[in-house]
Amino acid sequence: MGPVTVTCHFEGFLVSDKPAVLFLCTHNAGRSLAARVLLDHYAGGRISVFSAGSEPVDQLNAAVVAALRERGLDPGREFTKPLTDELARGADVIVTMGCGDTCPVYLGKRYIDWDLEDPAGKPLEQVRPIVDEIDRRVQALLSELTASRGP
Repeated sequence: MGPVTVTCHFEGFLVSDKPAVLFLCTHNAGRSLAARVLLDHYAGGRISVFSAGSEPVDQLNAAVVAALRERGLDPGREFTKPLTDELARGADVIVTMGCGDTCPVYLGKRYIDWDLEDPAGKPLEQVRPIVDEIDRRVQALLSELTASRGP
């Protein structure tokens, strides 16, 4: 029998024994999108993964979408989302990616800042290495989170 996940509602919030990770960047169209899709893929349901932007734009970064599709991932259901208090408060780990002072700080949360080049306006050839670096960091984060929680 595999691991059992227990979820319940407590004062309007969903409580789960799975860690929740929130990826935050300014536009929620490139870096945080790639990180969300990659971690969700690698975690296979073991982690709740969200993304948002401090100033979300209307469309996803086409080069990031293409780079993810080259990896066999389908970001077709993704869309940009604004940061909300509910998303931030529900996260165990908040990973910021270049949003600087526009990303609010929530007390009691673990923050990780990934200093990554912004893929906005760059061609696919320049976006691939950015997505490669996000992939490397996502896999390291997944290893850390799953190792610290045990089998």
